[in-house]
Formats: sequence, C-alpha cells, structure tokens
Amino acid sequence: MRIFTCEPEWEAMLTCIFEAFESGLGHKNIKLLLEPVGQVSFLDEYVHVDADPSKADRLSEAIVRRISYEVYTEMAYTAMAFEEDVLDNIYHVLILGFHYGPEVLRMVKFADIMRNREIRARVVREAERFREILRFHRVGNVYIAHFEPRSRVVGYLGPIFSDRMPSEFFVIVDDIHREAVIHGKNEHFYIQKLTDVEFENLLHTEEENDKYTDLWKVFFDSVAIKERANEKCQRNHFPLWARKHAVEFMR
Repeated sequence: MRIFTCEPEWEAMLTCIFEAFESGLGHKNIKLLLEPVGQVSFLDEYVHVDADPSKADRLSEAIVRRISYEVYTEMAYTAMAFEEDVLDNIYHVLILGFHYGPEVLRMVKFADIMRNREIRARVVREAERFREILRFHRVGNVYIAHFEPRSRVVGYLGPIFSDRMPSEFFVIVDDIHREAVIHGKNEHFYIQKLTDVEFENLLHTEEENDKYTDLWKVFFDSVAIKERANEKCQRNHFPLWARKHAVEFMR
C-alpha cells in the first residue's frame, strides 16, 4: 500500500488528496495520513507531499464545481480535527462526492459519511467549549489568550471573538499548533503561523497580571459556596485538560 503523508495544513492536505487522485493506484491501494506519522509499517511505501498552491486550487475548484461549496466548507471544518484518520476520511468522502454530487453528506448509508459526521461534531464541540471558557490577559492595550486545543480550532474562534470584541486589539494563541488569531482595533482578523521567536515572546504574557485578572480571581472565589461544591459536575463543564490557561485556576 502507498501512504501519502503531509503537514496538517489545509493547503498541504488538498495537495496530498490531489496527488492521491492522480496516482492512479486505485483507492483501495492508497491511504492518507497527517504528519507526524505514528507507527510506521515496513510493508508500506510512504510518500511525503509538500503543499502546492496550484494543485490545491485545482482541487478546491473541482470540489466546488462538481460537488458543492457546502461540501468544500464542511471538509475544511473536518480538516481541523486531531483524529488520526481525518485526512483519509476527507479523501474517501470526496470520492463519494465526485460520484454522487452535492447530496453526499446526507448519504448516511456510507460508513465514511457517518465517520465524517462524527469527526466534524467533535471539532465543533471542542471549539464551542473554548468559545465559553477562553480567558484573556491584558498586556498594555492588547488582550492575549492562550489555549491548548486538541484540534486546530483557532480559525473557528477568530470570527466569534471578532464579533464580540470588534474595537479591541486581541491575540488568541494556540500553544499546541503554534498558530494565532490576530485582530486589530476595528479591523479584520487574520491567522498567522508563529515563528519560534514570536511564540517564545508570547509565552511570557501570562506572567503579567492586570487588575481585571485579579478582580476576576476575587469574583470567582467570592461567589463560590464551599458547602455546595461539586467537583465532578465542574469537571464535566470545565475539564481539567482545559484549565491550564484559565485565570481563576492559576495561583
């Protein structure tokens, strides 16, 4: 079996799918994986694929023209997921899409479509969770939030907080994937891949407490009723893995 691999970025993923389609090896003889690849099999052939804007654009145009724009956007959301089989799943959904057309995402008789729904639902649930619990620190006139998501959901959060805080300069930093949403005052946001130097500089922003951070900690402690504390319920709404950058738990 030939296994095509690429970086977990949308343009690289589209290029990888394009190369898989063009290989002519037959869909049953191909598998697609995101890097870094976990367990390597010596019986398979691994082919690394670099991002190619022209090939990615050709595939994007083909998806929109021959399937639908809805399918294209849904696959882009799916691509945010951390699941190991996400790229292979997108590939097989597109195979079905080119055959059946724009109704493909509603064809739940196919296992690949059901798996795609499951992956997309997990991405949305994780993004919505951080929509509720993301915490900002104020450094000068800039609001900076750090978080560590399993999926690459920083692009999902960009428009949400841009609507919430249109007149503020803020930065949302994904510490796992080293990406950031950067929003200027009364401007459109953009997503930037962080260099090592930029990331290291941003890591120290949580060390600076502003008065609003201190007030939030005081408020959190004051409204708590120790006699009615329910740690299990709290963990369900605010899991331990998501608390690292929440100011009320930083002591």
